[in-house]
Amino acid sequence: MEPMRDYPLFGGAFSATLPPGAIDVSDLRPVPDNQEVFCHRETDQSLIVELLELQAHVQGEEAARYHFEDVGGVQEARAVQVEAVQPLLLENLALRGCCQEAWILSGKQQVAKENQQVAKCVTLHQALLRLPQYQTDLLLTFNQPPSSLGPENLSLPPWSLGDFEQLVTSLTLHDPNIFGSQ
Repeated sequence: MEPMRDYPLFGGAFSATLPPGAIDVSDLRPVPDNQEVFCHRETDQSLIVELLELQAHVQGEEAARYHFEDVGGVQEARAVQVEAVQPLLLENLALRGCCQEAWILSGKQQVAKENQQVAKCVTLHQALLRLPQYQTDLLLTFNQPPSSLGPENLSLPPWSLGDFEQLVTSLTLHDPNIFGSQ
């Protein structure tokens, strides 16, 4: 089985541990400069790391909900449901030195893919890492759409919440210049 691996993000300004079978979507299609997107080799799962403008008008748990609902709006979700929001312990994060607060949110969104009428219920897990000294909200998203393939049909197992947690906790900043002059 393919091992997890540290992967440079945003031109090496960050790195994180990616799960086995992660394909860099920028090798397949254009991805916005503020995003790193990875898809599972065999499932419809994806992982997204986004550098977003700090939303200082929302604090705490409400900040996590704000970003979840914003993603739902961008994806034109027909329904958005938050199932759980919990604080993340900063001492578990590689970014603990610059992260002021962190939240994990789980929820569901009814989303139709491009050119499709039928909306599917997608489970999303998001981690929000707030870096106010850099005026940045760092949003990590794990999309888990329903799979049409059973695990027995996959040569590579689907990603788990543990894989997402590894991505979140391993995310490391190497070059603060990515945020511009502070």
